[in-house]
Amino acid sequence: MKRILTLALLICVFACKEKGEKQLTAQEIVDKSIAVSGGRLYLDHDTSFKFRNRVYVSQNKDGKKILKRISKLDSLTITDIRTHTALQRFMNDSLIALPDSIANRYANSVNSVHYFARLPFGLNDGAVNKELLGEETIKGKEYYKLKVTFDQANGGVDFEDTYVYWFDKQSFKPDYLAYEFHVDGGGQRFREAYNERYVNGIRFVDYNNFKPETKGTSIFDIGKLFEKGDLDLLSKIALDSIRVDKS
Repeated sequence: MKRILTLALLICVFACKEKGEKQLTAQEIVDKSIAVSGGRLYLDHDTSFKFRNRVYVSQNKDGKKILKRISKLDSLTITDIRTHTALQRFMNDSLIALPDSIANRYANSVNSVHYFARLPFGLNDGAVNKELLGEETIKGKEYYKLKVTFDQANGGVDFEDTYVYWFDKQSFKPDYLAYEFHVDGGGQRFREAYNERYVNGIRFVDYNNFKPETKGTSIFDIGKLFEKGDLDLLSKIALDSIRVDKS
């Protein structure tokens, strides 16, 4: 009788545990990640940082996002300003006319640096599609593994790129990301976050930037390649002089 009672108790405990462990959706994981990384501060705070001798500024004006890239060359200051509608280039105070093809390329370049610097905030943009692939262990830690793709409408010129994110199951912070791109011959990249710091409540990280040693592997297997040491370190992506101020 005692064995039967013990067995019944164990079954009850496991049943309650399984019932209490709700499977999170991809959207819920991203929402939790944004909340621990800065949350609403992204909406009403301006940020600036230096990356490879250029200054990048993100501003919120009347609910709209304005992204800037400022370069200095001797006495010349080049300022690229990207809004939701267009990109403008100024040389000192003079507006420079640009062909659409060049303006689009500059706009994409400016947006890309800001996008990675502000992650995971951009993962709730309207053109983003999120899918939970499951769970994966990297360096002994368990992660939620998400696939991210983009709609063609409002998805940018690289809307066909595929991203993979790994969110720590405990902290919900994105420690790793990878992406497969198609421009300039295409390729894959894997980024490992390091040097985490919070500036006025918003999380920033630097990245070790890797690529696979061989071509043809699936982007969804790149985490396993990282575990085995089969990725080559290309560069370090580090942000300096970070500032965060209320808009």
